[in-house]
Amino acid sequence: MLLILLTFEPSHTRMKLYFPFAAQYRKAFILAPLLVIVDAFCEIVQPALMSNIVDRGIQHKDLSYIIRMGGIMLLLSLLAIVANVGNIWYSSRASVGFATSLRKGLFGKIQEFSFSTIDRFNSASLVTRLTNDVTVLQQVVMMSLRMLIKSPLMMVFAVIMAIRINAGLAVVIAIAIPTLGLCIFFILRKSLPFFIQMQAKLDNVNGAVQENLTNVRVVKAFVRESFEKSKFALSNEQLRDISIKASGMVVLITPVMQLVMNVSIVAIVALGGRKIMSAGLQVGQLISFISYITQVLMSLMMFSMTIMTFSRAGASSDRILEVLNTKADISDSPSAVKEQLIVKEGRVEFSHVHFKYHPDSAEYVLKDISFTVEPGQRIAVIGATGSAKSTLVQLIPRLYEVTEGRILVDGRDIKDYTLFNLRNRVAMVLQKNELFSGTIRDNLKWGNPDATEEAITLAAKDAEAHDFILSFPAGYDTILGQGGVNVSGGQKQRLCIARAILKRPAILILDDSTSAVDTATEGRIRTALDRDLGGTTTFIIAQRISSIQSADKIILLDDGAIAAMGTHDALLQSSREYQEIYSSQVQTEAVPS
Repeated sequence: MLLILLTFEPSHTRMKLYFPFAAQYRKAFILAPLLVIVDAFCEIVQPALMSNIVDRGIQHKDLSYIIRMGGIMLLLSLLAIVANVGNIWYSSRASVGFATSLRKGLFGKIQEFSFSTIDRFNSASLVTRLTNDVTVLQQVVMMSLRMLIKSPLMMVFAVIMAIRINAGLAVVIAIAIPTLGLCIFFILRKSLPFFIQMQAKLDNVNGAVQENLTNVRVVKAFVRESFEKSKFALSNEQLRDISIKASGMVVLITPVMQLVMNVSIVAIVALGGRKIMSAGLQVGQLISFISYITQVLMSLMMFSMTIMTFSRAGASSDRILEVLNTKADISDSPSAVKEQLIVKEGRVEFSHVHFKYHPDSAEYVLKDISFTVEPGQRIAVIGATGSAKSTLVQLIPRLYEVTEGRILVDGRDIKDYTLFNLRNRVAMVLQKNELFSGTIRDNLKWGNPDATEEAITLAAKDAEAHDFILSFPAGYDTILGQGGVNVSGGQKQRLCIARAILKRPAILILDDSTSAVDTATEGRIRTALDRDLGGTTTFIIAQRISSIQSADKIILLDDGAIAAMGTHDALLQSSREYQEIYSSQVQTEAVPS
């Protein structure tokens, strides 16, 4: 019942998506409602006991009866306090635990996404879903285990008790409840679209903050602080405006509630007074009836507050379910899981490979790519900006899925390997170098968590990183800021290369990974790779001819297709495009500085 309301989904399939995240806290989800029932029972009985004290004890001056009934009321109050405290404890444990499990599940789901799926989801939106949206659902679960269960119980039993006291006065309730219900329904129906828009605007605010903090150095270098402030102010003001609209609709519930409650009590006092005068009602009964009508209307108020939160939670739930329902477009096949193939030699073959980012797109990014790389060979990929060089190598570890054709590693389709076994034997140094918060050693051990100190040092030396690491006072224990902000671009590249070397892969992909180092340092890195990773198949994407001219095979891409392929000497003889690239770089290097 709780999760049906939580998701606003009649579909049993969608409702079940939340069950695994609540299963661990099943005991709390059971005990919290039971304690609510105890609390509600204690509150419902007390007005009846008060009526008896007034009509029997006080009128007949029966002190022992007053004391006895008062004692029962006191015990019920204490029991209600204990039940309420217990409910708060278990509902808090259930809601916080559910949110923790859901957040963990969402994060795990995102880790399964391919590059194409992550591209479809805005990163700022995913952050909002993991934080704000989950927190909204946490609040709904807590309110459900407290007010959503208690308020209907209180309302139903209070109505029954009020009718038992005097069915004539109960007509007031019969008018008040539908009137208030229609008002609440109308208000919430108008406010729900605003809550959906509010979450989208919150995504924009988070996106503006994230982008600014990520690129803060560029912002300051181009003196664009004022522009960034204006851009953030616009997103922030849009969030403010839509929040005001949503809140403006919802706050109408409180004055409507107060109006209905006050009118109802006035009507009951007027009608009840007449009945007392005609001996059709006793004073204690009127007091009890007023208490019950107050409980009914207060229960409706609590229920409306819960529904108000549900209005926003409906939007959050849809956004969370969108992530949970997204199927990983790249996953392990049953045969791959069964065979558990391991990449050993590193032989790579592209067979008529076509690729496009979006299935509905008419244009292919890569077109009819075919070539073979033998184990231990070095293959270079060169071409103009936008020729899909990076996309080509990202297909090898299945960061993107091939649209048409096949890629084979060691003679087997890459889909025959599990993602773990394939990627575990492929090391990549991406075009955009990323480091993580922690020490230099921690970052290097991403390549091999079990690496010895000797292996770490050797990898750093091969990547020409050892000397500058030792120049820091803490050496390999130097703390890197988020993204490696406290090292230079060239140092960051060399650390990323060392991290890849430490993996000792069968296939190494270097995506323009030495662009920030000088040619002499690049030459020493290349010599070290030949010496210590001689059996590794290496893909090199570079802009400088000097970086690739010793490669066993060079592929020249033009608009996603192979324009030429061969060794450096062969391409100088046969490819006009390669000759032009070579000539332009040679002439540039020849110009005196």
